Amino acid sequence: MSDLYLTEREFSERYHLAPRTVQRWRTTGDGPAFVRVGPRRIIYRLSDCEAWASARTYSHRSAELAAQSAAQRAG
Repeated sequence: MSDLYLTEREFSERYHLAPRTVQRWRTTGDGPAFVRVGPRRIIYRLSDCEAWASARTYSHRSAELAAQSAAQRAG
């Protein structure tokens, strides 16, 4: 099964993010996994992007806060 890949621009546009934010996330580790295919070429596997977004999906604000609190206690 072949996977689809997004360029940095496509990822930014798909998730309504500023390109600079996406670049910063690669440094901080906050974004999805990425693939470096050249010295200046980054792509994102669509399935990784969807998993990343899914892990940040909450039914309400208190669920998000509870998850953040649990992560802080664990880390």
